[in-house]
Amino acid sequence: MAFFKKGKSANYSVLPGYAWYVPGVSGMFALLGWLLVGTLLGGILAGIFQIFFKAGMEYAELISYPIMFLPPMIVAKHVSQRNMLFDTGYELDSAHFGKLGGWVIALCCMVATLGASFCMDAINAQLPEMPEWLEEALKSITEGDFFTSFLLACIFAPFFEEWLCRGMVLRGLLNFKKADGTRGLKPVWAIVISAFFFAFIHFNPWQGIPAFALGLLFGYVYYKTGSLKLTMLMHFTNNFAAVLVSQIFSGNETLEAADSWLDIVPTVPYVILFVVFVCFIAWFIMQLDKIPQERLQGNHDEIPVEAEELPA
Repeated sequence: MAFFKKGKSANYSVLPGYAWYVPGVSGMFALLGWLLVGTLLGGILAGIFQIFFKAGMEYAELISYPIMFLPPMIVAKHVSQRNMLFDTGYELDSAHFGKLGGWVIALCCMVATLGASFCMDAINAQLPEMPEWLEEALKSITEGDFFTSFLLACIFAPFFEEWLCRGMVLRGLLNFKKADGTRGLKPVWAIVISAFFFAFIHFNPWQGIPAFALGLLFGYVYYKTGSLKLTMLMHFTNNFAAVLVSQIFSGNETLEAADSWLDIVPTVPYVILFVVFVCFIAWFIMQLDKIPQERLQGNHDEIPVEAEELPA
């Protein structure tokens, strides 16, 4: 039961190699540029795959989605390996959970994520109608073959997007070395900017607006705990709920036509549930605020230069 315990090698095996790349604002834009390069490359390969194999969009996404993250991951790994000989590293995945402990915090994270998603649904319903091409594209991912939808939305997205938006961008904005020798932006700005980044890479407001709200919550959890496992779990929870609801609603014209949960849930239970979720999220944030931290820049464990080991 050591999943949420501290340990020198307790992180995902692919994550420690990125600890010495701590990008600032310019680095964030560089990562975005490489992500766009990967998006173009993935789109080309997915198009070729569809032409030759006559496959649906969801199967092409299995190729294009991981490929879009390869350029930023390769560049970040290269820079990290270069920096590890002369700069302090900051773990992508630490374990600071306070008195509640990792498993209780994890459960609270899941409930808070579902609550934030439920509450944001009312705001998202006020947006203009989603373009048909985008709606069909999203449906192909969430309402297609369950295994494919699960792999794309619940495995690939939480891992790659959390690696980029929290593990690299937020951790970097909090800890990058400035010209005067100090570290990082003010935490509130680092969290807000990383949430904007998270929203932007969805490339549309219908996903971007709720992504920004969730990004604020994910960001604060990451700031206080240092745990990328937790934000991946939160991302998984949100996307799994979306896939599950889409699979259940698929084929039911009444449910599919609903703009928000208010069109499905009676008003009184909806309001009660909304208030309960808001109160729970507020309570959870207060519990996170009680987690001790040695550094203003967040609970990301430092790796001093003298403690570094060359990669095998």
